[in-house]
This record gives sequence, C-alpha cells and structure tokens, in this order.
Amino acid sequence: MSLGLVVVFGGSGFIGKQVVRALAKRGYRVRVPMRRPHLGHELRVMGDVGQVQLVQANVRFPESIDAALDGADAVVNLVAALSEKGKQTFDALHVEAAQAIARAAAARGIKRLVHMSALGAAAKGAKYARTKFAGERAVREAVPTATILRPSIVFGPEDAFFNRFATMATIAPALPLIAGGKTKFQPVFVGDVAEAVCAALEKRNACGRVFELGGPSVYTFKQLLQYMTREIKRPRLLVPAPSFVAHPMGLLLDWTFKLLPWDPPLTGDQVTMLQHDNIVGADPHAGTIADLGVTQCESVEAIAPSYLWRFRPYGQFQTRQNVA
Repeated sequence: MSLGLVVVFGGSGFIGKQVVRALAKRGYRVRVPMRRPHLGHELRVMGDVGQVQLVQANVRFPESIDAALDGADAVVNLVAALSEKGKQTFDALHVEAAQAIARAAAARGIKRLVHMSALGAAAKGAKYARTKFAGERAVREAVPTATILRPSIVFGPEDAFFNRFATMATIAPALPLIAGGKTKFQPVFVGDVAEAVCAALEKRNACGRVFELGGPSVYTFKQLLQYMTREIKRPRLLVPAPSFVAHPMGLLLDWTFKLLPWDPPLTGDQVTMLQHDNIVGADPHAGTIADLGVTQCESVEAIAPSYLWRFRPYGQFQTRQNVA
C-alpha cells in the first residue's frame, strides 16, 4: 500500500521516536503533532530536510487534531501514559483522545489508522487495561479498517520497565516481587514495534485486524528482575510482595508523586497489572508480530546491556580497583 504523509500522534514519546525514524527511513513524509513542537528538535533530524514536520496540536482539542490531519494519507496513534497526573488521565488519553483522533480521521476519509493498545486490554481489571480496551472499541467504531497493535512490555534505551527497576535498585537494598514474581511477560524491542507499525500501515491484510506483539522469549517477573540486577552488577534481595501489601504501597506512591514532577516508581494500578500474565496468545483471533512480517525480533539479552550499563556502580568500562 502506497502512502505519502503519515501523521504520528505521540511521535515524541519512547515508541514514537522509533516509529518516526522507521517511517522516514522508508521515505514517507511524517508529521508529528505536539503540544510543544519547539521541544521536538531531535525529531527533525530523523529524516531528510523537511521530511519530518512538527506542528502544534493538543489531543484535548478536536479542532487542532483536524488541522494536524490536513492532507494526511494515514494516521498512527501512540498517545498513552503509564500513570495519571493532572489532566493526563487514562480516560483522557486512552479513550477520549483515541476517539477524537479516529473520528477526525474518519471525517477526512482516512481509512489507514494504526492504534497502539496493549496486551492485557480488557473490559475488567486495572484501569490502564480497561481504558486501553475502551480506546480500542472507540477507534474501531469510528474507523472499522483500523489496525490495533497490542504489545507486551516494550524495552529499549528509554523504556519504563528496566530503567525504572534499575533506578530502584540503585537506591534500595531490595526489590518487590509483585504476585510472587510468577507473572509472565514477553518483552518486545521498541525497534521491532516500530517495524510492526510500518508493516501495519503497508499491508492490506492488516486492515481491521488485531495483532499481539511479543518478543522471542517469555520470562517471569522474577527472571526479569534477576537478569536486570545481574546486568547492572547490583545484587538485590527480591522480596515477595503480596497484593494486600503492594497495592496500598502503590496507591501511596502514586498519590505522593502526583505532587512531584516525576513519575511514581510504582502505582496501585500497576500492581494490579503485574498480577496478570502479559504474553501473546490471549486473543485466539489476533495475529502476531510475525504475521506482520517482523520475524527476526531482538532479544532482551542482545539489547538491554547497551543501556543498562549506566546503572552499574562503576559505569561501562571502569573496573573496580582493589585497595591494598
């Protein structure tokens, strides 16, 4: 499928930057709507001169969404948050924004829309999962030909999983094993997710379908924490944290960090999510990342060391000196 201009909402985020780079590499013109386009200077150099355009827009204002879609051939929606703060709530970003973008695309006759959801999206469960599910339904209602992508944990240099727990390991003597650390995950590399987005735009048989995106291996939460602490050379005690302990702790951290400029290390909603497996196969009708043509996915072991080294006590190259 030949596309010209692709509008990427959420293009300045962790996944968004990789999607913009992948689209530009394929020769597409890319437009990235941002609340503060003057802060997106690194996006401009991801393509040739003028290939990546930054425009001012806010997903809370439908008229700015419509303006951003002027002349567009396709739309990618990556707008999301892992925790709520101020007006950036799950309902506002995962449901209302998704619906507004899809409706604006439909009004302009744009049929190619890729919407980023998440594995575990469901009508019941954590608020994050519920709003992701509601967002999927809102998008499908407005644009039946939309492609829904549901990734497991997405890892890469700016990820919110390994970086978060590695940061915790630098300051805490122990890490919590939510649900005993038995929950299963299938981490997928952000670069592979970007390739999947491009394939979803280009493949005609991806229209109107759902794809679950997972990496080459499945790990338990405990295995991922053990790998991370070994990689950063910071052995830590892994303490089982039952939900009746972890959930109130997460709620307290969430409430406290709403008053601070940083994201909380853990929230009550995330504790709820960490109690449910997050692997491909939950939806028997969904396709996989391989069905999109992305068959050589990177592993955690191949990528994570390239950015976790900065959490080591002595950095990437420095070796500890024995003091006589």
